Amino acid sequence: MIDFIMALIVGGVIGWLASIVMRTDAQQGIFLNIIVGCVGSILGRFLLGRWMGGGKLSGGDYFDPMTLLTAFLGAVILLAIVNLVRRGRVR
Repeated sequence: MIDFIMALIVGGVIGWLASIVMRTDAQQGIFLNIIVGCVGSILGRFLLGRWMGGGKLSGGDYFDPMTLLTAFLGAVILLAIVNLVRRGRVR
């Protein structure tokens, strides 16, 4: 249970930071930040995990620097894809 709660908290922070970088923070609430952070973590692990290392947000690797960086980059990539689909350009 604690893994799930920590994954939500860390995912929310990662999603919030990625939304600030991509300038979509005003359009998203806390719920979407959590979703972007968690899905971005999965995407980052899938795309960048082999080259960057890093673990999952669950399993106790919450504060591993490479895990956080991989999750953050995955969230930024996810927001860039969403912006590209919705607006036809990446901010």
